Amino acid sequence: MLDLPPLQATARDDAVLNVLADFVIHEELKPGDRLPTERVLSQRLKVSRTTVREALTRWEGLGLVERRQGSGTYLKAAVSRDMLHLPLTFASGNDFESLMHTLEIRRGLEAEAAALCALRAGPAEVEIIRQKLEVMEEAFHSRAGMSSDEDWDFHQAIYRVSGNPLFEQIISAMHELFHRFWEHPLGVRDFGHASFPYHRTVYERIAAGDAEGARGEALKLIATVEADLRRGDANLKRAGYK
Repeated sequence: MLDLPPLQATARDDAVLNVLADFVIHEELKPGDRLPTERVLSQRLKVSRTTVREALTRWEGLGLVERRQGSGTYLKAAVSRDMLHLPLTFASGNDFESLMHTLEIRRGLEAEAAALCALRAGPAEVEIIRQKLEVMEEAFHSRAGMSSDEDWDFHQAIYRVSGNPLFEQIISAMHELFHRFWEHPLGVRDFGHASFPYHRTVYERIAAGDAEGARGEALKLIATVEADLRRGDANLKRAGYK
């Protein structure tokens, strides 16, 4: 068992994060594994549970851990002492400008992740993405286009298979912002329906190992989302709300 030394008061937040990283490495924890409770960690680190909770909150904000009510805290991505902890600040509104800012980031991330996925996905990874796609398609058809969670899982699979953990971490940090695109933004009730067919074409290009084709289909998907945003903005202006 790793013997964790008591922490000095200076730079305590960063010290807690470093020692947590040491613990994860020593215990050989992998994404999906559960961390010890805050009580256990506070005893091992000899700091208050509040200090531990704040450190885990920082990791959660970076998409490194996930807290599940009644279950515990789970590791979502590999960590190390050498990580840079970069806070991200995003506009949180549901107005046209804020949504477009988010979409511009999403365009770059999704297009590149799809291309890398096409280059790096093996048969097992392609099969996982196919399964996520079919679950999403079934949900879309059976719930009149309400497939936000399944849609998210499909895209998460692509980010994960891209081979670059930063994609998944950045996207996880933007989870709440991305979900605004499934909440009928700007009053568009069928928002995102036009993007539905492109999920399958993105998958097909990934399965074929066609990086440029996957990037192109991802860009088409995002273009339909932008068109929905512009349609909603125009409708609001015609109705006199803007």
